[in-house]
Amino acid sequence: MKKLLSFICLMVFATSTWAQQALFNSQNLTSPEINKDGTVTFRLAAPKAIRVQLTGDFLPKQKIQSPFGVAETDGIVDLVEQNGVWTYTSDVLEPELYSYKFKVDGMDYLDPSNVYRCRDIVSFTNIFIITKQKGDCGDLYSVNNVPHGNVNRVWYDSPTLGTSRRMTVYTPPTYEKGGKYPVLYLLHGAGGDEEAWPTLGRAAQILDNLIAEGKAKPMIVVMTNGNANCDAAPGEWHRGMYKPAFMSHMDGKPKASTEEAYKDVMNYVENHYRVLKGQKNTAICGLSMGGYHTYAISKLYPGKFDYIGLFSAAIQMGQSNHGNDINAQLEADPVTAAQLQKLFATNPKLYWIAIGNTDFLYDQNKTYRKFLDNKGYKYVYRETGEGHIWKNWRIYLTEFAQMIFK
Repeated sequence: MKKLLSFICLMVFATSTWAQQALFNSQNLTSPEINKDGTVTFRLAAPKAIRVQLTGDFLPKQKIQSPFGVAETDGIVDLVEQNGVWTYTSDVLEPELYSYKFKVDGMDYLDPSNVYRCRDIVSFTNIFIITKQKGDCGDLYSVNNVPHGNVNRVWYDSPTLGTSRRMTVYTPPTYEKGGKYPVLYLLHGAGGDEEAWPTLGRAAQILDNLIAEGKAKPMIVVMTNGNANCDAAPGEWHRGMYKPAFMSHMDGKPKASTEEAYKDVMNYVENHYRVLKGQKNTAICGLSMGGYHTYAISKLYPGKFDYIGLFSAAIQMGQSNHGNDINAQLEADPVTAAQLQKLFATNPKLYWIAIGNTDFLYDQNKTYRKFLDNKGYKYVYRETGEGHIWKNWRIYLTEFAQMIFK
């Protein structure tokens, strides 16, 4: 019996020692290490691994076939092993927020040496920020020593959908001192939720820094959940810990569309926050699916928004008899044509369309701009490099926030 107890104690001690050693090894590795020359070194202790790879949005892109056509995804490279530690050093990186994760023998693996991570739909990645000087992208996305606004998760009633729903609301640093403020409604893309812009989009950091530098007006920013059949982010409402998925968050058809129900959001905000009301004090913008929602909401409520931003917007109308010809779809839809006519008759100060030149939605946006040109509707166009990525959308928010409420 004593021998058995001694054996058990020895095994417990050995297991504990192994676990502590693994933890110790991770804690003693610096990863990622931002080097003085602008490169970044990644390290992972995995002595029994056969192959370790790194995938990240700073590596050369891979082209894949998506439901919407050819799209780009993060690149991937192999790490080199020495004494059980796998290492890779990147090329020189420009100021930006970057994401990455490891693959160990084909399985996704987060960096145990890096506590900073974000969720994008169903996957987690580690993140890091490169900044070289005041005011660059990395600096804007960082938490700096400036006055900070508050970010709250707020539940509101949606009579249109028949549910209680959650949104994220940013109030500027001076909000607690009184006064009224203009409102920006900021919409996420497909697969996202009310957590997307605060985390992946760095919305609060961008606004804090721009406001502190006097480049943007203090404003309230409302980040809603654009999935009409979900009340909140996964795990944050009564349906429990279901597995989220791209474009299929929950079964069941909602009572109304996101754009039809958006009046409930606006009514709540105007009744519960100190807002400056009226068209000149209200803006809306969104990315991808949120760009479509922005397009649809703005034409459904003409005279509500003076500033409208479509970031990599999906403009597809879904009329199969005209395929992917957006111009033909719009011309054949008298309701949409009339709505757009009413919208532009209100003379919004800014109708802003932004997209990357390799975005799979580029042609849709090009065709939509042709339709606007043919109708004589005024808009401002911004084209960047690269594709359908958060790097672009953070840039678009930064630029859009500086153009509104002026």
